[in-house]
Amino acid sequence: MVKRQTTVSDFPVAPRRPRPGAAKPASEVAPSRDETAGAPVNVEPDTAPQTAKVEEDRAPTSLLSSTEAERRERSTTRALEREDSRIRLRDLKRARERESKHFVNVPLDYETKKRLEKAAHENDLKMTVIMKAAIDQYLRDNGY
Repeated sequence: MVKRQTTVSDFPVAPRRPRPGAAKPASEVAPSRDETAGAPVNVEPDTAPQTAKVEEDRAPTSLLSSTEAERRERSTTRALEREDSRIRLRDLKRARERESKHFVNVPLDYETKKRLEKAAHENDLKMTVIMKAAIDQYLRDNGY
């Protein structure tokens, strides 16, 4: 079995939609020299005013009509919001690290460890939760 090379032309690509209010590319506006050399040019005087009227109708509804200052203000606002979110997330992670920073290693014999595992499994709890609760109960009972 021979594998053939896949090229871009193997995939169908839809043409791009023109943006409202955007200028047409130079290739669409002016034909090349080869196209105009043999073909007569027919320009009707009525078409120019109609296209100007259509562009005037599109201008108010265009989302791209904002000024440079408005775009800069929006991007600055978004950047500040992202920065605030990033700082809050960092602080949350640091607070979580502070809570669980102090570890205690406890050597358990085999039977005690198995009983702890069984209790954790039957009650759908983690062993650390049971250990924390047991230590807390012991300390409260002894006045600490």
